[in-house]
Amino acid sequence: MKVDLIIHNCNLIATMASGGRPKRGKEMNDAGIVTNGAIAIKNGKIRYIGKSDEIMNGVTSNSYVDAYGGIVTPGFVDPHTHPVFVHTREKEFAMRLAGATYVEISKAGGGINSTIETTKNADFELLLKLAKQRIRRMISMGTTTLEAKSGYGLDTESELNQLSVIGALQFSLPIDIVPTFMGAHEYPMEYKNDHAAYIKILTEEMIPAVVEQGIAKYCDIFTEAHVFNIEESRHVLLFAKAYGLKLKMHADEIEPMGGAELAAELRCTSADHLGAASEKGLIAMRNANVAAVLLPATLFSLGAKSYAKGRFMIDSGLIVALATDYNPGSCNCDSMPMVMTLACLKMGFTPIEALAASTINAAYSIGMADHKGSLEVGKDADLIIWDIPSLDFIPYHFGSSHIFKVFAKGELVHRA
Repeated sequence: MKVDLIIHNCNLIATMASGGRPKRGKEMNDAGIVTNGAIAIKNGKIRYIGKSDEIMNGVTSNSYVDAYGGIVTPGFVDPHTHPVFVHTREKEFAMRLAGATYVEISKAGGGINSTIETTKNADFELLLKLAKQRIRRMISMGTTTLEAKSGYGLDTESELNQLSVIGALQFSLPIDIVPTFMGAHEYPMEYKNDHAAYIKILTEEMIPAVVEQGIAKYCDIFTEAHVFNIEESRHVLLFAKAYGLKLKMHADEIEPMGGAELAAELRCTSADHLGAASEKGLIAMRNANVAAVLLPATLFSLGAKSYAKGRFMIDSGLIVALATDYNPGSCNCDSMPMVMTLACLKMGFTPIEALAASTINAAYSIGMADHKGSLEVGKDADLIIWDIPSLDFIPYHFGSSHIFKVFAKGELVHRA
């Protein structure tokens, strides 16, 4: 048998094998270890994975990559990002350090609305150029699949433009990008006192236009006290579902709104943030197979005193994933390894649980666990070669990278 590429001399391969299912509870501590391993790749897919000497003796290849005794893991899947914008908001970081809260900054004209002002009228080429630069940095940190949201326009034309940028990113970058429509990210300033009018635009104009454009896979909404309440969220999401979009939610980030309960009721693919979610709501999510996507870097950036109940969620059997929440305001973090560190230190994860949440479970949370998130025969050959002594070293070491090479569908996309 001849393949396109063999990666050999791997001291350890963490396959995160799960048969295409997400890992729950104690399964999250099973990394599916293969020692002294190799991976054979053909047409961008994993053809064989096992002991290095067996593969090297039984398979030939056009190309070989020596891992030099390094550790191999699946590429990271980042299931919650906002990379399409113009200006960053570091001044708000200084405001928070001076005592202002996220909600206070938003009500004062900062926050999401300030990004909207500079993004909604930006041309396609500028947004594409800036988003490419940001995502290339993510790739250098091991991300090989990500979800990207619109939501910095809040009118039909600018939302469609941002989704067009996300669509172009899929063709101009070597990784897979899942597009999400988020016109329900905030209320535009002119509709702050007339929610019904904006919701009518969302449901009767934006969502039909987005579906006709054909780029977005998901519809997301920011369910929180200062933006969309539960009834407003239910109305918008049911409308999106009727038009064929899959559902995601920003839920219970700041206050216990009942967002987790709504996510379970509507059987969303995921509910994200969940910093203030009730245990009742979380158990309802578990029973409905809704993934909990936790964003510890956001809480860290906001100076939060408490974090989402990650340990409770894992022990209760929820499908738990991690994401960066990369955005220009509340969390300008593009590093999944840093997110793993914070999940361990602030949410009680073990290092292997954090890896599972950043790979196979993250893939499930964007509907891609059948071909992403683990190193198994038939799946896309998305992987990282690390120059590290153990898997525990990934969250243990933070502030710089020990990634040697990154592959997406069997192609080298980053070299240290």
